[in-house]
Amino acid sequence: MNFKTLVVVLVLVFGLNANASQDIRIFTADNNGGKITAKTIQKAFKDAGFRTIANNNMNKAFDAKFKKHTHDAYNLMILYKENRVQNLLKKYPKIALFTPLSMSIYTKKGEKTISVSSMDVAGIAKVTGIPVDNVELIAYMKDVADVFAKALPHGKFEKVNYTIAKAEGELVNYFTMSMDVKDEEIEDEVEGIQEEIEAGLATSGFVMAGFSSIGNKTYDFFDVYSICKVAVIFEVSKTHPEAGAFAPCSFYMYKKKGEKVVHLAYPSTYNWFSSIDVVDKESKAVLVKAQKDMNAVINEVTEE
Repeated sequence: MNFKTLVVVLVLVFGLNANASQDIRIFTADNNGGKITAKTIQKAFKDAGFRTIANNNMNKAFDAKFKKHTHDAYNLMILYKENRVQNLLKKYPKIALFTPLSMSIYTKKGEKTISVSSMDVAGIAKVTGIPVDNVELIAYMKDVADVFAKALPHGKFEKVNYTIAKAEGELVNYFTMSMDVKDEEIEDEVEGIQEEIEAGLATSGFVMAGFSSIGNKTYDFFDVYSICKVAVIFEVSKTHPEAGAFAPCSFYMYKKKGEKVVHLAYPSTYNWFSSIDVVDKESKAVLVKAQKDMNAVINEVTEE
């Protein structure tokens, strides 16, 4: 890296977040008047050129399923900025593991603040293999930080001190399958595979929170599902509302033109354990079970 690039990286990284070595970041602002909401934050992202896939009020889901909720407000929002993603996608298809970006927007019980959690450069780099000094990735996260500053006036990044532990397993769950069909048959083949995956996930209690096609001319298709389990979010959010930076998770599937291999992947639950100190028995149990259930569905579809 030359001197000019190094200067850019240092300015961007340390200008984004005082906790540059952490995997996630939490931006918090006073909201005593209640004027800042999940909707106003979504609008700020829209005005900045982001595409919102979903912005779900999880308290409604929690009340419907469990008859209670822990926080005064709790939303999960998923979005992305297309030009940044396309630039990264040219060399790093694994950016799809965080496309769209997941964020939790929450107000803790009885408090007059509002917080938004999201991934930081280090967290995305660790999982995707994109270099931590990649200028495009850093600029993308700066775009996000700039919206936080606008949407949550007078707010700031919290000082977080998670113990970044060694992962207990692989950070990404990978799968492959072959697709040897004529070009004109690809669309029908993909539709059949996706219908099978969707049915299996629904039967296992997963919710498809969003769907995005992010491919370009390099790919026959590049689709991403945003997937979560309400029971998992409910349990983990009790002690870690910021875990929405990992949920819903992105499950991608793509095939490059001229190739016969379909690649499928999603971030593993070990990210939650290693990045934000999720150690309580109840949270770990629901996360491990969810991963086991999801792997079973995808293995069933991809086995040949």
